[in-house]
Amino acid sequence: MQFHQLQYFVAVAETRHFTRAADLVHVAQPSLSQQIKALERELGADLFQRARGNITLTDAGEALLPLARRILADTETARYEVQELAQLRSGRVRLGATPSLCTGLLPDVLRAFHDRYPGIRLLIEEGGSHDLVRELARGALDLALVVLPLPTPSPALTTVDLLREDLVVVSSPEAPRPGHGRRTVRIADLEGERMVMFRHGYDLRELTVAACRSAGFEPDFAVEGGEMDAVLGFVRAGLGMAVVPRMVAARSGQGLRVTPLARPGLHRVIALAHRSDVAPPRAARELQRMLLER
Repeated sequence: MQFHQLQYFVAVAETRHFTRAADLVHVAQPSLSQQIKALERELGADLFQRARGNITLTDAGEALLPLARRILADTETARYEVQELAQLRSGRVRLGATPSLCTGLLPDVLRAFHDRYPGIRLLIEEGGSHDLVRELARGALDLALVVLPLPTPSPALTTVDLLREDLVVVSSPEAPRPGHGRRTVRIADLEGERMVMFRHGYDLRELTVAACRSAGFEPDFAVEGGEMDAVLGFVRAGLGMAVVPRMVAARSGQGLRVTPLARPGLHRVIALAHRSDVAPPRAARELQRMLLER
């Protein structure tokens, strides 16, 4: 008894037609008929009653059908499980993240993932949440770390909250302390201060500008349009101060003064997103698990 013979048998049993069954399994009808006859000889019993235009199962066929379906299903499960394991030895994960998360959150997690699965290539795309949502929707990414709420809510995406991240004010140690030297500052204390501001489309830009306007003033930009590394470099050079995630400030080393924001402060919610209609590959699901358990 051979696997393909069981496939052909189930196809005929379900279509009750040899020609349609042959089309279903992509073989020539004479070849399918020959294999069914070979299976019947092997089993020592007819599986079908053949009458012109009317194919029915014999008692032997009725007995074999559920067993054949189970064998085929188990074989498919075995193939799937092996492929899933193989995906953890080779392949890729396409992960999108905002630049601040690439600087703050991802390095440790990606190092742990790479140590465990060295054969998996990690393809990282930096961008704002709006761009990452668009790339997810068109299938260019497996997972994305985005800032909630999404710029455009999408029912086609599933999001899982990952962390709530505090924002802090960074400035040059050689510049006057923000907030007249207090240990914490309010957003209102930034009025009149020179700010280094991210480019348009950056989540942190929108958040900072909205907080300043809620406090009743427009921020004064000394420099604007940079990515995270550029913004931190400009702050170190004394061009102004910036509002950045606490994790980024903690990783940025010497050359920055970090001042917390007074309560209620500013924070953002980071979520892990993927398409709702397509399950991420096994390797991507493993990275997702490591991010959620970090």
